[in-house]
Amino acid sequence: MANSMTADARKATTWSIVLSVVMIIAGLLAIVVPLVAGVAVAALVAWVVVFSGALHLAFAWRSRTAGGVVWQILLGLAYGVIGFYILAHPLAGLASLTFAVAIYLFVEAVLEFILWSQLRSVAGKGWLLLDGIVTLVLAAMIWSTWPSSAAWVIGTLVGISIFFSGISRLVLSLAARRLVA
Repeated sequence: MANSMTADARKATTWSIVLSVVMIIAGLLAIVVPLVAGVAVAALVAWVVVFSGALHLAFAWRSRTAGGVVWQILLGLAYGVIGFYILAHPLAGLASLTFAVAIYLFVEAVLEFILWSQLRSVAGKGWLLLDGIVTLVLAAMIWSTWPSSAAWVIGTLVGISIFFSGISRLVLSLAARRLVA
């Protein structure tokens, strides 16, 4: 029984290690070719928006009022049009996503500064200030070079995220394998 569990755990960690390496490679590729990765992310977002539009249309008939049905149909059509527009014009979608990221980072920086000012007596508050400054600098970098920054921002950020997720998964998988052995 113990040998069977050990074999199953080893097999699971092997697949996890393989997936980790694939994630690391995919992350590096996204960092090296950020425009391609960014367009892929824009296409993924577009398909999610189209799917959301289809759900609005499908569930419109579940509304209890005529106004609710009309509203859901209009929302579904708007989502569909926007999603298909992004699919047809992925660079415009990528530019919009980049702009949204710049706004998000700016708002996050402002919130970090507010939190820092409220926690002045707490140890480690300097990290909040540093986080706010770095986030604000990133927002300014993206915003000041927008729309040309669309060519690298989304793909690079996604690549970094995938790369570090792969590294984390690899380290955890190797640790789990050592525990089993």
